[in-house]
Amino acid sequence: MLRVAVVGSGPSGLYTAQSLVQRDPDVLVDVLDRLPCPYGLVRYGVAPDHEKIKSLQHSLRPVLEHERVRFVGGVRVGADGVPVARLRELYHAVVYCVGAASDRHLGVPGEELAGSWSATEFVSWYSAHPDAAAGGFVRDVRTAVVVGVGNVAVDVTRMLARRAAELAPTDMPQAALSALSASGVSEIHMVGRRGPSQARFTTKELRELGGLPDTEVIVDEAELASDPAYGDPSGLPAAQRRNVEVLRGWAAAPARGARRRIRLRFFLRPVELLGVGGRVGAVRLERTAPDGHGAVTGTGRYEDVEAQLVLRSVGYRGTPVEGLPFDAGSGTVPQASGRVLRDGEAVPGEYVAGWIKRGPTGVIGTNRPCAKETATSVLEDAPALARRPLPADPLDSLRAAGAEPVGWDGWLAIERAETALGASLGRGVVKLPDWAALRSAAGAAGGARTARGPADPSRPANRPS
Repeated sequence: MLRVAVVGSGPSGLYTAQSLVQRDPDVLVDVLDRLPCPYGLVRYGVAPDHEKIKSLQHSLRPVLEHERVRFVGGVRVGADGVPVARLRELYHAVVYCVGAASDRHLGVPGEELAGSWSATEFVSWYSAHPDAAAGGFVRDVRTAVVVGVGNVAVDVTRMLARRAAELAPTDMPQAALSALSASGVSEIHMVGRRGPSQARFTTKELRELGGLPDTEVIVDEAELASDPAYGDPSGLPAAQRRNVEVLRGWAAAPARGARRRIRLRFFLRPVELLGVGGRVGAVRLERTAPDGHGAVTGTGRYEDVEAQLVLRSVGYRGTPVEGLPFDAGSGTVPQASGRVLRDGEAVPGEYVAGWIKRGPTGVIGTNRPCAKETATSVLEDAPALARRPLPADPLDSLRAAGAEPVGWDGWLAIERAETALGASLGRGVVKLPDWAALRSAAGAAGGARTARGPADPSRPANRPS
């Protein structure tokens, strides 16, 4: 039997595990995650009001219930965790599916002021990620500036504009729901340095902004018209053409006097965050113009926009895993067909998939062919890899390395606790908000009593006991 560790339980990790066990009956997979909860960004990155996308958890669940797959949460790999070299000793192959956990910075003066956050931090807070900041994002905020024009920027803009009746049915943690419901945010500027034809949001996400109750979307047609493709968008790809058409409709619509306003701004870039009493008080924006080569250049014309909250959404970036090679320029692990490259040479037994392999590009479905390519490399190398003898069940060694594994039964206990919490609040499922609550719920189920199914008769099936 080939024993494989997949590090990361998001879509790329679970698609990798699925491909391995579906294509080879002699593969056992442990899916390791530092969190006690599976599903990665599907659980902690998808906006809580996007139920259809969040329901992807239901289609990923059978992967973790497969008799030759075992979920092992609560295991940190690399710095302050199980060393990469030790993990390699415990498994024939290790596939790293650790995503792109950090965010890019604006690199402008004042970015360190209180009230300046990454969109990632804001999303983690309203998604109940256990590492999230304590809150205070929207306290005393009247106007917010969201820097970026991708889907994450649209998500955080929408969350700032929603109110209690729209958020209560979601699984948002109670503290975030209460804070957003009581928020005084009445104006949100979403700012992009380029034009509408180059925006990264999808039309479906964009249109959702126009359907928010008591909220109007305001677009300045003069900013749109600065885009050379705006006058005749017929030559644009279909998605960009639809975006321009939606924006054109909003620009032509009369003001409705709604209580909340979302202003979509183009050809502006932040050059400084201006402080008031140690907090963000305004954003200085420079007007940009197309340079004729697909980029923009500064014009030297500026405007200041009042803001007590700034959320930057200008891209993600991979972070190094101690013990693995890392390309700082691309934020990825050097690889060929998913095989990790050390000094330019492929290392059988070490692999990557997902954003740490190809960079933060594509949608959730893009991870499927990416994972399949990596799984193919693992299975091609399997005959040689499987000849190496391994220690007994790696869980014992993981515990010896300081890990406190949380198994599938622990995760099921967390699910039950979140259902009970929601019922006590008169809501549906409500996420547990912090490490202590997650560990307490998982511990009530007895920790990591997970094991193999029939493929390894020395261990009981991967089911709750």
